[in-house]
Amino acid sequence: MHNFLEFEKPIAELEGKIEELRHLTDNGGVNIAEEVGKLQSKVDKLLQQTYAKLTPWQKTQVARHPDRPHALEYVNALIEDFTPLAGDRAYSEDRAIVGGLGRFRGSSVVVIGNEKGTDTEDRVIHNFGMARPEGYRKAQRLMGMADRFKLPVLTFIDTPGAYPGVDAEARGQSEAIARSIEVCLSLKVPLIAVIIGEGGSGGAIALATGNTVMMMEHSIYSVISPEGCASILWRDGEDAKITAAEALKITAEDLKSLGVIDDIIPEPLGGAHRNAEAAISAVANALETALEELSGIDGGVLKTKRREKFLAMGRAE
Repeated sequence: MHNFLEFEKPIAELEGKIEELRHLTDNGGVNIAEEVGKLQSKVDKLLQQTYAKLTPWQKTQVARHPDRPHALEYVNALIEDFTPLAGDRAYSEDRAIVGGLGRFRGSSVVVIGNEKGTDTEDRVIHNFGMARPEGYRKAQRLMGMADRFKLPVLTFIDTPGAYPGVDAEARGQSEAIARSIEVCLSLKVPLIAVIIGEGGSGGAIALATGNTVMMMEHSIYSVISPEGCASILWRDGEDAKITAAEALKITAEDLKSLGVIDDIIPEPLGGAHRNAEAAISAVANALETALEELSGIDGGVLKTKRREKFLAMGRAE
């Protein structure tokens, strides 16, 4: 059974009935398979109707769904001969950011991503995807390596934001994020970023300042979480978060229309958490297309176009 979100209650009820029927044996002239088929058609129709009109707050819930595929799932499914690389060579290893070398559909690449973890123990190990300075410095080291060996960089972003703890601030959190953005902008190799879940604040853009930035259909990307925005502006983190989610323009559709991202990757019916394999396949195809478009372009041109792209955002005409 799936972990159902609040707005999915009608779907949950129908799928509960389907599970009950599947545990029954045919008797009394009732065709169990036929009844299951009818209910499944209703589920599919309801999913289509529900997910076609998700509000920004509902998309936030989907982007945070615990069953949504995380960075390591994408890496394990898409990257052959993946060799993880650890440590920032200055302080320590930060498991909130994973990265290494491998091959994507025959091409050697450097891969970096935010990893949230899959269960409670794993989430604690990965600090819920919230990186400390050493995580961003590790990312800088890997991007520098990619530049040196002329390897494209693929990043998978899924973080509520950089870790806001005192220890992180003491070790230069803001400087580490700013430096990561600077390194992204200075690369002479293709940098392709995909927001696979949450793209939160500077913690996300530190890995997402790319030539091509794509978002999964039900992911979010914002300078602050709806709850954080609501608590600052209205001193209310509960009701006002819905208003904040709408005002922040955090959905893929909004950000595409504003020119902040380049493309939207469609998700399976009901979201990536319902069919991880199909979601990962869609991301793979989008990455392959983006790599083909950027391959063969001179490194200096890649760097210049990337910088111009981000400098142009928000510029008054």
